[in-house]
Amino acid sequence: MSDITQGTHVTTRPAAPIDFFVVERPLSPFQQLYASDLFRKAIVLLALVALWEGYARWLDNPLLFPTFGETALALAQGVASGRLPDAVWVSLKLLLIGYAIGLALAALLSVVAITTAMGRDVLETMTAMFSPLPAIALLPLSLLWFGLGPTSVIFVLVHSVLWPMALNTHAGFCAVSNTLRMVGRNYGLRGLPYVVLILIPAAFPSILTGLKISWAFAWRTLIAAELVFGVTTGGGGLGWYIYQNKNNLEIPSVFSGLLAVIIVGLVVDNLIFRLIEARTVRVWGMQS
Repeated sequence: MSDITQGTHVTTRPAAPIDFFVVERPLSPFQQLYASDLFRKAIVLLALVALWEGYARWLDNPLLFPTFGETALALAQGVASGRLPDAVWVSLKLLLIGYAIGLALAALLSVVAITTAMGRDVLETMTAMFSPLPAIALLPLSLLWFGLGPTSVIFVLVHSVLWPMALNTHAGFCAVSNTLRMVGRNYGLRGLPYVVLILIPAAFPSILTGLKISWAFAWRTLIAAELVFGVTTGGGGLGWYIYQNKNNLEIPSVFSGLLAVIIVGLVVDNLIFRLIEARTVRVWGMQS
């Protein structure tokens, strides 16, 4: 092929064919494993265990810091005796009661706040007042009002759940786009149907964040509360299990109780909340 441009003979070559069939390089077995979230988290956990074991052996003082092997043995003995599972079950029962009550109150406050101006002012004022207040600070009042018993623990749990949940839910409602709001209005949705069908699905990432934060606050508040008066709640929960072993100088058992607290937290976050996230916001395309 040739062209004549300003008296100059120019020869052009045909363009090389484009390869549209690019084959991706197969991943190695390690790369396939590393792509798994579970594998990477397992690496982190193994690294922490190695640091724990190394520091404990370097310190060489079981009364201050037992090795991971001693703690795992104490954990197995506590499970075999039934004391540790019973303590976990007592704690989880109280947690579920307080968590459910706190979520119900938070939902009520959030719905009122998003539908009325007075409700919004009430929620903003109360969250500004009570959200910075640590639940543990309410323990003395809880003892005076409800005595030594499960009601006192449930009261502080409700406080630890209510405000972060209500704040995240209301923030999610306020972030819903005007387009979605107008769609709901055009369909004639008002009141509770409008909240359930339009606001909650659109604000669910914020709601899920509130569920996680509220769970974490409630779990650590429960353990701290049981350290004070958990023995009156049907034999004592995990907090009381830790406190009793500390008094008996069973330090590996103390660490096994703390390890049980961590294990429960990991299970709830990586199984329950991860499953909810996979079935909702990831399916809906709200998160990658």
